[in-house]
Amino acid sequence: MAAKFLSLACMRSESSRGGGDLSPRPHYPSMPKYPKGALSSQEEKNMEGSESTALFSVVGMTCSSCAGSVEKAVKRLPGIKEAVVDVLKKRAHVMFYPSFVNTETIQETIEDVGFQATLVEDETNEKSAYVCRIQIKGMTCTTCSTTVESALQAVPGVQKALVALATEEAEILYDPKVVSYNQLIEAVEDSGFEAILISTGEDTSKIQLKIEGKWTSNSMRMIESSLQALPGVQEVDIDPELYKFSISYKPDLTGPRDLIKVIESTESGRFKAMFFPEGGGRESHRKEKIKQYYRSFLWSTVFTIPVFLTSMVFMYIPGLKHVMDTKVVNMLTVGELIRWTLATPVQFVIGHRFYVGSYNALRHGSATMDVLITLGTNAAYFYSVYNVSRAATSPYFKSTDFFETSSMLISFILLGKYLEVLAKGKTSEAIAKLMELSPEAAILLTLDKEGNVIGEEEIDIRLIQKNDVIKIIPGAKVASDGYVIWGQSHVNESMITGEAWPVAKWKGDTVIGGTVNENGVLHIKATRIGSESALSQIVRLVESAQMAKAPVQKFADRISKFFVPLVIILSFSTWLAWFLAGKFHGFPKSWIPSSMDSFELALQFGISVMVIACPCALVLATPTAVMVGTGVGASQGVLIKGGQALESAHKVNCIVFDKTGTLTTGKPVVVNTRLIKTMVLREFYELVAAAEVNSEHPLAKAVVEYAKKFREDEENPAWPEAQDFKSITGHGVKAVVMNKELIVGNKSLMLKENIVIPVEAEEMLAETEGLAQTGVLVAVDRDLVGVLAISDPLKPSAAEVISILKSMKVRSIMVTGDNWGTANSIAKEVGIDTVIAESKPEHKAEKVKELQAAGYVVAMVGDGINDSPALVAADVGMAIGAGTDIAIEAADIVLMKSYLEDVITAIDLSRKTFSRIRLNYVWALGYNLISIPIAAGVLFPSTRLRLPPWIAGAAMAASSVSVVCCSLLLKNYRRPKILDNLEIGGIVVEL
Repeated sequence: MAAKFLSLACMRSESSRGGGDLSPRPHYPSMPKYPKGALSSQEEKNMEGSESTALFSVVGMTCSSCAGSVEKAVKRLPGIKEAVVDVLKKRAHVMFYPSFVNTETIQETIEDVGFQATLVEDETNEKSAYVCRIQIKGMTCTTCSTTVESALQAVPGVQKALVALATEEAEILYDPKVVSYNQLIEAVEDSGFEAILISTGEDTSKIQLKIEGKWTSNSMRMIESSLQALPGVQEVDIDPELYKFSISYKPDLTGPRDLIKVIESTESGRFKAMFFPEGGGRESHRKEKIKQYYRSFLWSTVFTIPVFLTSMVFMYIPGLKHVMDTKVVNMLTVGELIRWTLATPVQFVIGHRFYVGSYNALRHGSATMDVLITLGTNAAYFYSVYNVSRAATSPYFKSTDFFETSSMLISFILLGKYLEVLAKGKTSEAIAKLMELSPEAAILLTLDKEGNVIGEEEIDIRLIQKNDVIKIIPGAKVASDGYVIWGQSHVNESMITGEAWPVAKWKGDTVIGGTVNENGVLHIKATRIGSESALSQIVRLVESAQMAKAPVQKFADRISKFFVPLVIILSFSTWLAWFLAGKFHGFPKSWIPSSMDSFELALQFGISVMVIACPCALVLATPTAVMVGTGVGASQGVLIKGGQALESAHKVNCIVFDKTGTLTTGKPVVVNTRLIKTMVLREFYELVAAAEVNSEHPLAKAVVEYAKKFREDEENPAWPEAQDFKSITGHGVKAVVMNKELIVGNKSLMLKENIVIPVEAEEMLAETEGLAQTGVLVAVDRDLVGVLAISDPLKPSAAEVISILKSMKVRSIMVTGDNWGTANSIAKEVGIDTVIAESKPEHKAEKVKELQAAGYVVAMVGDGINDSPALVAADVGMAIGAGTDIAIEAADIVLMKSYLEDVITAIDLSRKTFSRIRLNYVWALGYNLISIPIAAGVLFPSTRLRLPPWIAGAAMAASSVSVVCCSLLLKNYRRPKILDNLEIGGIVVEL
């Protein structure tokens, strides 16, 4: 669901790295990478901007080895800038320089690897859809959000539109070839609401600069021309009144410093450019809204308190009662005149927002909460105006007014709105905390041609451009996503990933913006800035999750469509029933208070019904809980991609686990080597590493890493060239190394190649599998020469997690591509009863579907590309954060810390969230079902209990606030205590 928000441009194949890991190394969504093209840096710089993009459909890929083979083959071609292979979508995305290579050559290369390739013409050069985000001001209830959503859906070119009342934002998937984002903004504004663009989803960045200096039309034209001449600048908009330039540009080609430099160098430095003061954003909009409601409530209170005192209090104080009853004109008294004068600005000035909201709603044929408030207050106000006007023109008519009803109603509703906005702001604190992680300044280094530092300066973080070299001192925050080019240190990534311990970083390692450098100085090269950074993408993922509607919310949406019209009918029916009952003496006159007649009593009942009904509580029940739940999840290192995932997770009763990287650490190591033929061990590993270095398989990487121990004198050893290399998916590799035919793989590969396996080797394999290890056979010139035992250690908490899941009545199953012997040993060790081994990716997905057909709600937990089909097929896909980008993109929940026990946290959090949603619905429905009959006077005949309209209005306001506050209690969520003392990575965590 949220896959469209995480670009596949961030995918990469993990390259093997030298040295041993000092600590766990999780991988996160949209981690930065360093593209290694075939061109030299100078050639690439000269060719910048002339590259083309091609998209190929690749048939036959089944796992990461396939994708790695295609990617490596394409990258070896001259003129390739970047190649990204997506095995899940069967696509290869290639950026290349046409003067060096063409699409036919790329296609032939892919086919030479053994896969069928086809050029996808219509998707080659541009995206087919963008995601636009718009902030919407003025929505008060679900009818407003539904109106905007319908208006956006009706725009040609809009594929999907989501409008969230809780966040007051719209997310629109649209085709830029059919409709522009400006037309989407117009559609929102035509619906009667104010729209502010947050992002367009286009592959450009936008900067707003304030220009100081002597403005003339000629100088502005010169600046505009200079900017447009800069490579990468796409659009320049000028606002002369605000001295503002809005510039759209491609961050790959230029950046803020280049733009400012161009402006300040125009006309001999007469102008100075700086960032335009920011006034937008969700947080500033929320604060502005809080201030507006606070001011409105304050002014309303100033006018309403005297109205209340003259109506309810002064009449019982003898001296003041006499003053209030003094006649002004005919029967019009001082008290009535004061109340009329003070209630009028409350009704029409302070209550102006309700009239605007009602007009916009009725103009589009819908009825909102504003309509109910306007009808109720107007009924009370204009009936009072009629009465006092009649009293002023008649010497005999003694009037009764309800000015206190209209003014107090508006005051209490404004108070409720103020408290509601205040509470709703706290539901998205997780996003605000993530945004605060980014530092305000960075140290920019200047290097000479040899790469030596010749200068440094502190700059605003917004001035960082791609490929800048940034210095990170101990204790400072990492300013940008990138990779280390000098130095080594430990970086605390807990604020992003939840990783408990600092992660070792040295040359070539990636770093994430917003994390904290612990003890050493690092020089990093910036690769992803602004909206491309991992932090920004995590924020976007959480925002998208909060936008997405849980299926349970459809219930509230269906009710709210008919709620307001039904309440209006009930209100009118209540008034009519009481009025007719009074007219035809259906009840004793003693029931009617002395200060009013039967018409006025009926009117009060009708108004009370109208204002006490509250669809807002019903509408806010789900989204506020989902917002808090996803925010709490993010703070716990569990990224939940929306209400659908949250709702499905609480029903899970069966979990399918992948083995490698999920139940095990995913970092296999060679633990034993047995040679059957006489060979020097160094020469043996020289041959094996030369073949395996071309494979992307984790076992191959383990072999290469172990082989490096025999060449410790070299930092990055160069292995002999492997000719005729071939990767056999799920089996092993073949190659010719130093004129020797080499076959490295499992038993089935050897049998397929008709290689005799000695009894001694068979026994070694059986012993290896019995120890939950994987046996790899090596044949040289079709003669078996050795057996490698590779172990992938279990995660320390695996057995405890399976045991806890059993106690939660959740069934655990293990599905793996590994052999049956190793799979059974691992399953026995962790306590899993059902095992399926030697499974291909499609078999994993089929098993998930079988379990679903048997009535289970299935969660799949995996980390690899081969797990992606099963992650998509499952009711809930959970990706380990250290896994591949494709697995993370296919999943509904991402376990950022890569801790297995977070599976339990995710399920427990979803159960707690949905119990809160149920409680919200019970309260919201119960409130309306009980309060409406009481307001209609059901208890009046027996108890003489009636709710004055102003009390009904206060109850309505309180119901919305109570639902939001109930959801906010989720912020106190703590993961199950049983998890607190589990061993994590060999370290006991005590919370």
